Amino acid sequence: MRFINENKFLIAIICIIVPFVLYAIFSNYAETPVDSLNVSVTIEIPIGANYPDVTGILEEAGLIKHKRLFHLLARLKDAPTNIRAGEYDLSSSMSPAEIVDKLINGKIKGYRVSIPEGFNIRKIAARLASTNLADEEAFIKMASNPQFVSSLGIEGPSVEGYLFPDTYILSRSVGPKKIIRFMVNRFRQVVTPEMLKRAHQFGFTTAEFVTLASIIEKEGGTKEEKKLISAVFHNRLKTGMRLQSDPTVIYGLKHFDGNIKKNHLREKTPYNTYRIKGLPPGPISNPGIDSLLATLYPAPVDYLYFVSKNNGSHHFSSDLASHNKAVIKYQIKRRKH
Repeated sequence: MRFINENKFLIAIICIIVPFVLYAIFSNYAETPVDSLNVSVTIEIPIGANYPDVTGILEEAGLIKHKRLFHLLARLKDAPTNIRAGEYDLSSSMSPAEIVDKLINGKIKGYRVSIPEGFNIRKIAARLASTNLADEEAFIKMASNPQFVSSLGIEGPSVEGYLFPDTYILSRSVGPKKIIRFMVNRFRQVVTPEMLKRAHQFGFTTAEFVTLASIIEKEGGTKEEKKLISAVFHNRLKTGMRLQSDPTVIYGLKHFDGNIKKNHLREKTPYNTYRIKGLPPGPISNPGIDSLLATLYPAPVDYLYFVSKNNGSHHFSSDLASHNKAVIKYQIKRRKH
């Protein structure tokens, strides 16, 4: 009888100790670095990858040493249904728990990309493609998809003008649609309801406001000069004069070699403000905040003309005679030298 009681006691002790030992082994595995080599590796979880695909990628990268324990850990954290696609920077100095948490939380590798003021859709697409953040043609196609553009609350054939110039941190897994939405949302953050109200006081729709800002952006100039350029265009619109902006002509050309000629100014396109009155049908670039504000707050001057001085600044005139003299001084004489 005593022998039986001792066996029962021993079994009870084993039943208590074994779970603790197993838990200690599992906890030690979960919290201990994969190895001590501290090897960094970037892995990519493709969109649509299932859990076995993910573990295969991790195992090939040398980040899974004990498959059964890793599967147990992953299932305890509900990882098989919550791992997000994308690129991840991982290291063998990370513990299995840290690796699983990073995959679940979607701490995807981001790439910094700067979009300058005045870039149009095609230039933005090329910039994103250069860092493999988006397929160039897919981006351009999505940027002019009628249903998608309409879903963003934009009136026009494309998102031109609404892709706010800024520095973004993007992952390679998001795709053109999400990138465009992200950039348009940034535009909405910057362009406040008060700014739109001010634009409407000038009689501009939101699209017209952005269109004029995009022209001012492409004309160049310093922050203060943008207000003077804005005044010229505002004054021309009030008096019924054509805007006669070279950048609008260039935007409407299918092929442009960088040298604008007289025949370009005569070409019939919807964007040629030498031929049409008023604003073109839509933005010609994506303006920055300085151009947007300059559109809303033009300088209180009566200028109707400006010409480049070829040093980043412009000469402004109120009448044609003065303007012609400035053109001779800064453009024609320069060409002769």
